[in-house]
Amino acid sequence: MEIRKQKGKQVGRLTVTEQIDQKHQEDLQRLRGFRLLDDDFLTKCFEGDTASIELVLQIVLEKPDLKVLDVRTQVFVENLLNRSVRLDILATDSTGAKLNVEVQRSDKGAGRKRARYNSSMMDANLLKKGEDFDKLPETWVIFITENDVMGKGLPLYPIERCFLGTGERFEDGSHILYVNGAYRSDTPIGKLMHDFSCTDAADMYYGILADRVRFFKESKEGIEIMCRAMEDMRNQTLKEGMINVAKKMLEDGTITLEKIAEFVGLSIDEVKKLKMDMISK
Repeated sequence: MEIRKQKGKQVGRLTVTEQIDQKHQEDLQRLRGFRLLDDDFLTKCFEGDTASIELVLQIVLEKPDLKVLDVRTQVFVENLLNRSVRLDILATDSTGAKLNVEVQRSDKGAGRKRARYNSSMMDANLLKKGEDFDKLPETWVIFITENDVMGKGLPLYPIERCFLGTGERFEDGSHILYVNGAYRSDTPIGKLMHDFSCTDAADMYYGILADRVRFFKESKEGIEIMCRAMEDMRNQTLKEGMINVAKKMLEDGTITLEKIAEFVGLSIDEVKKLKMDMISK
């Protein structure tokens, strides 16, 4: 229900104030159930936090000396002609390697060709014009999945290009790794996957991760950040719905741009851009 009336005034059965409070309580309940296996929560926890992603990468890559210099979340990698991608986490280590970490609860979302596409999109954006191919840095695409998508019961599934005749690695600097989020054992990777599935920081093994989860779930500042993030996600979903409706109206061709903007709540400039994008495709 659209909220346009003054605070406290009756709208249906609930006042606007009551509706806002109800939505806030729903957000708090949802926040309590979040785990690091939920990508929206993960990216917020790891945003700007090199220590947390460094710990994860040291464990899953079995490189205890790995050092992360930079981490960014929700990185949009644009493809002007075809499909673009948004990376959950993109980190850079001390050797210059680029590491994309994706968390997937759905088996379908962790498809092998998606890993291949992420890898290719990273490569396509890592060299400047005219730069030698030997300057291409090492890359990793790492999928942490809620289920054992490969079905072999292993904690880690490293994928490398190799010479089929000899089994030797091709050594082109491109790597794909699947991490089995269902794996449990008294080992670093088993404990890490346990922590990724925890809803309560008190139950986690690794203090670095527990502190981040505790901040966003238990501190006033962290809760406010997460509630704003959830509100932003709702607004983004709403806008995406408006854009889809606008596209259908544009395809119809009988409604003016001004009317489309009025009906769906977009600006006239946004509708014009949608039209130009549809024509260019």
